[in-house]
Amino acid sequence: MKIYITGISGFLSINLVRYLLEKGYTDISGIDLVDFTYPERDRIEFYQGDIRNEADLRRSMQGADLVVHTAAALPLYTPEEIYSTDVIGTRLVLQTAQAMGVKRVVHISSTAVYGVPDHHPLFETDPMIGVGPYGEAKVEAESVCTEFREKGLCVPVIRPKSFVGPERLGVFAIFYEWASEGKNFPNIGSGNNRYQLLAVEDLCDAIYACLTLDEGAINDTFNVAATEFTTMKEDYQAVLDEAGFGKKIIPFPAGPVILALRILEVLKLSPLYPWIYETASKDSFVSVEKAQRVLGYQPKYSNKDAMIRNYHWYLANIERLRSETSTGVTHRLPWKQKALKWVKVFF
Repeated sequence: MKIYITGISGFLSINLVRYLLEKGYTDISGIDLVDFTYPERDRIEFYQGDIRNEADLRRSMQGADLVVHTAAALPLYTPEEIYSTDVIGTRLVLQTAQAMGVKRVVHISSTAVYGVPDHHPLFETDPMIGVGPYGEAKVEAESVCTEFREKGLCVPVIRPKSFVGPERLGVFAIFYEWASEGKNFPNIGSGNNRYQLLAVEDLCDAIYACLTLDEGAINDTFNVAATEFTTMKEDYQAVLDEAGFGKKIIPFPAGPVILALRILEVLKLSPLYPWIYETASKDSFVSVEKAQRVLGYQPKYSNKDAMIRNYHWYLANIERLRSETSTGVTHRLPWKQKALKWVKVFF
């Protein structure tokens, strides 16, 4: 079986490539705008191209039996890029897959489709009220998936919580840098809210189930997340404890911090996008009962396990990361600290 991955150079996809290679899959291909610079380059077929270009998709998807659609423009991209990638790109991927006889397409969505909910846990049947360009685009992309299901294509949809693990940088790189330098870390709000995460390896387990189980069972939508998690403050404190400097998560009143970050956003000095700082002080967790029942999903990692594992990967690669000057807006690159680099001296 040939497995084709969109966004193959991304953080999730490199972990999925390694996962599939360990499972014995040797026919793996994929497409990405960004070059695939990992050591596994000679073990896959890589095509540098754009999922918004049908010719690129047709050229690179030749011979694929299964597709995993991970490519997406994340919230720090422009609204235009988000829509064209996450909605139009998803339509083109599904359209091309169906035309080329692909058996199934696993679509990686997001729990951002639930917006800012008024209850927890969240179930797959809860309303989808996307907030901002990213959340709205993810809702619309799922609508496209439903449309192609009705046309006969098998399209399992996975809604993962924020996932961490080897190669994950993004906003977590800021936290890990502070932890490695023996700094306390500020928390938006009391930190007593429950905020569920997900280990990337557990996400790969769920994707694999959607690739291999009977079509009649998996042609559906599934929340995927950790089942062991405590509070924001306690889970993040575990990383500071692992760092060994005796530092603490320092809570700050949510209202004033969010107001300050909104002002910094206008000035283009905020290191965080609104979805993060607007929800960081609120509960955020989903039910994974459906995935457990249908996919046999049994996560191996708690929030703390996943974050500590990611932190150790960061430490093991810290010299290389310090020598690279590139920053960006994806999970694969560290985000610019902007105003936080001035704040850090006080912690």
